[in-house]
Amino acid sequence: MRLPCLPEPCSRGSIEGPSSTTQQYLAFPGRRVTCPLPHPRGQVCICRRTELPRVFSGSGGEGRVPKRWCRYDGASVRLCCASVESHQLRASSKRTGGRGGGGPVTERSDVLVIGGGVIGLACALALLEEGSSVRLVERDTLGSGASHGNLGMIMPSHALPLTRPGMMRDLLRWMWRSDSPVLVRPSLDPLFFAWGLRFARSCRREAMLGIMRGRQALLESSRDLYVELVGSEELDCEWEPCGLLEVFERAESMEATEPSHDLLEGIGVHAEVLDHDGLMNLEPALRDDVYGGRLHLRDARLRPEKLVAELGRVVRAKGAAVVEGTVVSGFDTRAGRVCAVMTDAGRFEAEHFVVAAGAWSAKLCRPLGLRLPVQPGKGYSITTSRPGPCPRRGVVFHEANMAVTPWESGYRMGGTMEFGGFDERLSRPRLEALRAGARRYLRAPFGEQTSEEWCGFRPMTPDELPILSRVPRYPNTVVATGHGMMGVSMAPATAKLVAEMVAGREPFLDVTPYSLARFGAKHYRARHGQAH
Repeated sequence: MRLPCLPEPCSRGSIEGPSSTTQQYLAFPGRRVTCPLPHPRGQVCICRRTELPRVFSGSGGEGRVPKRWCRYDGASVRLCCASVESHQLRASSKRTGGRGGGGPVTERSDVLVIGGGVIGLACALALLEEGSSVRLVERDTLGSGASHGNLGMIMPSHALPLTRPGMMRDLLRWMWRSDSPVLVRPSLDPLFFAWGLRFARSCRREAMLGIMRGRQALLESSRDLYVELVGSEELDCEWEPCGLLEVFERAESMEATEPSHDLLEGIGVHAEVLDHDGLMNLEPALRDDVYGGRLHLRDARLRPEKLVAELGRVVRAKGAAVVEGTVVSGFDTRAGRVCAVMTDAGRFEAEHFVVAAGAWSAKLCRPLGLRLPVQPGKGYSITTSRPGPCPRRGVVFHEANMAVTPWESGYRMGGTMEFGGFDERLSRPRLEALRAGARRYLRAPFGEQTSEEWCGFRPMTPDELPILSRVPRYPNTVVATGHGMMGVSMAPATAKLVAEMVAGREPFLDVTPYSLARFGAKHYRARHGQAH
């Protein structure tokens, strides 16, 4: 048994008075420590985390450092509230995805949300508005995943999915190009193989049309909800409903997209068609040799890092407990319900649970009997200072399969999709492909100062529709993941649907397109095991 403890307190806390057989000590990270009371094994452990996670609660949003007590009664050692990574106690009941405890019971909440990205935070806010008490658990810091480095585009214009006729042919053609817009690295993983087969089936025209309608419902609803959210909560996130410009270098490229354009027009997604002169008048930052484009007036943009920070501020101010730097390691399930989650900060109980952990949701949900078809799709971005001249709005460069977003505070190029597991390495050819693509279309492709080169993992489903569904075996748990490249664009509508599911009300949209049932019963029969 590993004994996480310290022989003395520091300025962050003090030793509580000892009882006859029990003393409690405040544990801190960053030190090699020993047990303050006699123990036959005399073990030590190293608290590896350099910074204490913080719990925020109360209307003022003030933070406090949570206490991490170790209790010693001479017979057993129990971690009462630890969030240090090295504190992996093996007590009498295992911390697994099945039954059993893993530390003390902490404060109980109505709803516990797993995941501190834009989806998790939006869900937390919607649940707070319903009057629920909410605890949000994030493995790193808020918005540290795919919510951080994306382009911040709100895109009702992108109802058409990647899964469309001809995509499989393009994927085979791109497979061996390190700078291709979609790169699939060969894999022997049977789950990825099964995911690929379902992706191929989703590329049929009939399937694509159904997917398009499901995406449009979420995208259009979220666009309207953003206006309400930004205004009512006074979110300082550089929201600008300035439209999105799609630019083409060649006439044949633009003509090839006319069938897709007609499909979107048929479901009410309108665009203004621009010739060369109209395009240059609208966007002087473009090079003279572009052919034409389309202006999607309903689209908008914001800065995603600021959005996440503002959502974090709002949920804390409304009373949510936000626990960062805490890894969920399993679930306590009894009588067809999830009772608690096990974490390296202890055990958290709730009446309802929401899994919004992005690309990590599939692994996290396996102990719940789910085999979610969610694969990480790595995207890249480069953030620089504003170039001069700078585009006035977000611009998609069709032939280069990339886009740029300008803000008052900066400028970002982004795009590409890479399937190869959770490989966190930055690919230099793929970053250079972004720079090269911007040079093809813009007079000043990027700013002089580069502040960040980034990659992140989008949660990709094989049909490009998110999963918004109750867990069949545990109906008090809702999964909200699989938004792919549309997490920011779909967040408000997703959050509203999740809050309605938790409340047991009729959802404002038909959730059938987002149900787990569309993948078949086999996805409910995953083997139980440890979650990470």
